Amino acid sequence: MDPATGLRRTLESRVGPWAAPLEWRQTVVSTNDLLKERARSGAVEWTTLLAETQTGGRGREGRAWASPLGGLYLSVLLRPRDESVGLVPLAAGVAVVEAAGEQGVRAELKWPNDVLVMGRKLAGILTEAASGSLGVEWVVVGIGMNVAVDLTALAAPAADVATSLHLEAGTTPQVRDVAAAVLARLSVWYDALHRRPESVVDAWRGHASRWWGMLVQVKTGDEVFRGRLHDIDESGALIVDLEEGGFRSVLSGEVTRLRPLESELGRS
Repeated sequence: MDPATGLRRTLESRVGPWAAPLEWRQTVVSTNDLLKERARSGAVEWTTLLAETQTGGRGREGRAWASPLGGLYLSVLLRPRDESVGLVPLAAGVAVVEAAGEQGVRAELKWPNDVLVMGRKLAGILTEAASGSLGVEWVVVGIGMNVAVDLTALAAPAADVATSLHLEAGTTPQVRDVAAAVLARLSVWYDALHRRPESVVDAWRGHASRWWGMLVQVKTGDEVFRGRLHDIDESGALIVDLEEGGFRSVLSGEVTRLRPLESELGRS
């Protein structure tokens, strides 16, 4: 049985008939890039592409994402309503955490796109969208997860901060089973996103790293500022309690936790 057929059967045992195309490649440059090409050509919602390895896998801001054998490299095409777009990464994050939980691994979410276990990176999520005259046309959700990757083969700095389902659970999960779990849970939260969007925000909060109230540095575009993490809002934006007073919402950016000494040095 080819991998795509096996995945479809596993997925359909969980969610019922799955009509959208589901393709499993041995190697691609990037599942996101290939699926974006399909999206521009009119591919239907829930078209899904997986690869055993990627030669040009990437995360946010073009950072390289190591993609050796043993990982889950999955991209899925969604066509959400405009008002729901900001919550798509949150829904995907919750789905990944729940899929990890099915393997006995308790993971947490770090805004905007990291899935962590005790501070070590298990998975990352990259969402890319296109808009037209009528609004958002499509969103491609890319998920990279270390399922049974040989972490010793990763180059620094990835090797220093990564973990895997295999390492955390003490078992060797099948990529097919993890992929089916991610897609099944994503279908649940994507539906919730349109019916009860507040439930997606609440679920994300429930799985969030316990950084609330802690001092952080935020980089958004070319701007860098400091404050304390306050919450996320109903659109999925991060709310920061600024050092100089007031609050600020951040739609995209990088968040780094600051230690007390770093905070004091920043003020000198």
